[in-house]
Amino acid sequence: MKIALGPLLYHWPRETTFRFYESLAETPVDVVYLGETVCSRRNEMRLADWLEIGARLRGTGKDVVLSTQVLLESGSDVAAMHKIAANGQFAVEANDMGAVRCLAGKLPFVAGPHLNLYNLPSLQWMASLGATRWVMPLEMKRDDLAALQQDRPPGVQTEVFAYGRMPLAFSARCFTARHRNAAKDDCSFCCIEHPDGLLLKTRESEDFLVLNGTQMQSARVYNLIDALGDMDTLGVDVVRLSPQANHMAEIIACFQQAVRQELAPQDARQRSQALMPGPGCDGYWHGRPGLQQGASP
Repeated sequence: MKIALGPLLYHWPRETTFRFYESLAETPVDVVYLGETVCSRRNEMRLADWLEIGARLRGTGKDVVLSTQVLLESGSDVAAMHKIAANGQFAVEANDMGAVRCLAGKLPFVAGPHLNLYNLPSLQWMASLGATRWVMPLEMKRDDLAALQQDRPPGVQTEVFAYGRMPLAFSARCFTARHRNAAKDDCSFCCIEHPDGLLLKTRESEDFLVLNGTQMQSARVYNLIDALGDMDTLGVDVVRLSPQANHMAEIIACFQQAVRQELAPQDARQRSQALMPGPGCDGYWHGRPGLQQGASP
């Protein structure tokens, strides 16, 4: 089972982003997804920068995939998606049906988690269009995945989002700018001040959600590190970790040890918990509310 690092969901300074990906060269991550998937206004990184980082990572033996934006709002967004699809160097993760249409019948692609492939007919249809890997929707439970795995189309790999704050919703409005009573077009790129997103609490001071520009994330960190053995039994090919500002190399190492069964599941969970930016959860995997931890209520 391979370890993948998903696309960077946050807005970081350009040099910070370059240093982050340089640090991945010595980690055991197998697949790296690159690109802006959240907001086209984030201008620290250009496509040329992602291609440069991709070339460096490929030189260290990593498989590189370029990810397209999830919510396309303008002609310029569509044009950027077409440039990614036609990059000619790396595989592409399609995160909306426009990208699928652009790639279908032309190039193999990864069907991203936001395409909502919840049943076998939709997965078979996506495979017929050229998908060679699909990413399970975050809300899908383990038993539903097991049913799909039994009749999965041949030649299609399965990837599971296994670590990170979950991207729950996208909006045409910017949540972070709204928090400052600013318009989206006058946001001053304020999300760059929150490298792991802006935590939103309830009136009872309980962690609720994380604001990340036009994206809403879970406050809790989804962590399936103790379910890796079960995933291997189900035939999962790739597990995805979502980037965070601190301790990413340690998290990757922890998952590698768990994949190799060098750490017991409970030990792996305890070790990873100390490296997380917030409390953990795994409810969706067990068919329970997502913010819950463990199979029991």
